[in-house]
Amino acid sequence: MRTDEPLPAVEEALAALATGLWHWDTATGLVTVDAEAARLLGLPAEQVSLTEAQARARLHPVDWNEITGVIQLAVAEGTLAEVRVRIMDEQGRIVRVVRSRSKPSFDRARKAYRMIGTLQEVTEPTPGTPAGRSAVTGDWRRSREAFLLDAGRALAEARSTHEVLRVTANLSMPGFSPDGLAVFGVEGDRLTIIGHHGQQQGDDSPFSDMALDTDYPAAEVVRTGRAVYLSSPEQYKARYPLTWPLAERFGRRSWAFLPLTVAGRTMGAWMAAFTYPVAFTPDERSVLATVARMLAQALTRAGVAESERALTDGLQRTMLPRLGPQRIPGMSVAARYVPTGGGLQVGGDWYDVIPLPSGRFALVIGDVQGHDVRAAGLMGQLRIALRAYASEGHRPDAVLSRASRFLHGISDEDPFDPRFATCVYVEVDPTTGVLDIARAGHPDPAIRMADGTVLTRPTSGGLPLGIDPDADYPTTRLALESGETMLICTDGLIETGGHDLDSGWRRLRAILEDHKGDLEELADTLVQAVHGPSSHHTTGPLADRREDDIALLLLCREGEGCGCGDTVLVPAPVRRTMLTVAQAEPERVAVARQQLRELLHDWASPDQVDSAVLLLSELLTNVLVHTDSDALLVAEITGQVGERRLRIEVTDAGDDLPHKRRPGVLASSGRGLVLMELLAHAWGVDPRGEGKSIWFELYESVDGSGDGSWSP
Repeated sequence: MRTDEPLPAVEEALAALATGLWHWDTATGLVTVDAEAARLLGLPAEQVSLTEAQARARLHPVDWNEITGVIQLAVAEGTLAEVRVRIMDEQGRIVRVVRSRSKPSFDRARKAYRMIGTLQEVTEPTPGTPAGRSAVTGDWRRSREAFLLDAGRALAEARSTHEVLRVTANLSMPGFSPDGLAVFGVEGDRLTIIGHHGQQQGDDSPFSDMALDTDYPAAEVVRTGRAVYLSSPEQYKARYPLTWPLAERFGRRSWAFLPLTVAGRTMGAWMAAFTYPVAFTPDERSVLATVARMLAQALTRAGVAESERALTDGLQRTMLPRLGPQRIPGMSVAARYVPTGGGLQVGGDWYDVIPLPSGRFALVIGDVQGHDVRAAGLMGQLRIALRAYASEGHRPDAVLSRASRFLHGISDEDPFDPRFATCVYVEVDPTTGVLDIARAGHPDPAIRMADGTVLTRPTSGGLPLGIDPDADYPTTRLALESGETMLICTDGLIETGGHDLDSGWRRLRAILEDHKGDLEELADTLVQAVHGPSSHHTTGPLADRREDDIALLLLCREGEGCGCGDTVLVPAPVRRTMLTVAQAEPERVAVARQQLRELLHDWASPDQVDSAVLLLSELLTNVLVHTDSDALLVAEITGQVGERRLRIEVTDAGDDLPHKRRPGVLASSGRGLVLMELLAHAWGVDPRGEGKSIWFELYESVDGSGDGSWSP
């Protein structure tokens, strides 16, 4: 029977030759080693199974990357995988060098590699000596290809000059690795230092502003575009006597200076210095030249990316407002903007906070179609227009109507690329907490109540801005209670990672409900949970790899439970929602039912929740059928959990008071008050001068009996 375990006789024979056996299956992620292999890894001399992470911790990190590259190459060529590995102790010191030989195979069904191999300690000759070079001759070409594959991948993933330099400093070249590196750039007719490794701080001073006509290897490389190889101090001194004293104090024995060339232009030079003599054979020169080409390309990409990020940062700074330390009495505001990862990382999302002539203020958030410079330009113009219309004192519906006509006009200037924008405009009265909301094709706001309950607040809306210059934008009035927080955001915060509006809102609701920190921490948590670290220009650099831009605004009315500033203690938590159901919008009855269910999400008795929803439907339908007025719904929960009271009040402008009827079996109406008496713990009708208010109450029962045992 086939087994991966070595036979005892074979194991004894290999142990006598100081050779260990190991088995690695990437499907299970386990590396099994015998006693001799465990000893070579610096572990107790006994058979043991290690995780890949545990095995990797015993090896030099660069060698681990080389192993994976050699294995892939061996599988592709059908050959043995042979590589030298440095074994590290817990302090990160090299304790020995071993040679690993294995025959890897790839299981396509399991999509995993399977390897059985040997480990054998080798005496590592001095690097750069003939013995050192001959020791790696057998696997030189394979190691070189694996090294270049790994180096190319690492440099391609580096996104900044700092990352490029860090990757270059950590490269371990097969058979010869420099211990000193320097990257030179060019500014005018001067040589500059872009970065260096292996030297002390300040050691680069003599080289940081050197004229290009100086008798120095890096300057010559930039002037001529040809590499310079110096195998000994004597060669350096004879060829560059004037600058040899600058290099002598570093104690190096060999140097390679290579041009950094992109598109036929030499943009700088790369120096690799060695503490031992290097002959710079054709193979060694080939590796150095290949690394120099990859380094030049990586530095060019990083420079372009950094220029784009600087342009993006400057553009966004001019287009987005700084909230700064402004203080709104009784309220707090937090905002974030995170661009997409494509192109210049600019797009059409924006937010704004606008002081109004009435003493109120407006919150605006929107999204111009597209993720390009034109979208950003239109966004900037639209933001200025909205601010101007708001500052003139127009109401929310008028502000959006004017903005829509404005965007329609400027977007039509390019008939081949018309654009539209979604937007939410909220006029806030900081004294009363009243919110007047106008919406143009944008996601609805969400409210986090003082006890952590989160509701989406459906609001009336119109078409996105710029589509119809004569579009109307109805206004919805809500009230932000003490301790409540409103979230308005662009769809990039919701629809990402494969989520749609429904699943995205559920994810955001969980974040809002669980958060315990202040408003700024909540803003960061929302961004980080959805997109990773925030790239708001006040909190860090712009991030990339975004699926869509995101912008969000948080408005908190200070009070107990909000965590947004100085708190005002209230006797007991209050949960409240308001909603208007117009005669022309009977479909909002369904919205009201959903709002009530969300309000009662933790109510003890599901039967009472169903009763409340049924009674609410009856009240709202009665207003729409028997009056000509709109219905105003106010639902409120007070008291402690398990002993709460639900009060629902529906107000209309009708003068006729309801009266109880005795409907027949086949009657389609007339059961409203009968149901009220059967299901509600208390109910009543209150005249209001012009109109009336019908209300009912339900009292929570922990055991679900609904016996009405409640005391105010």
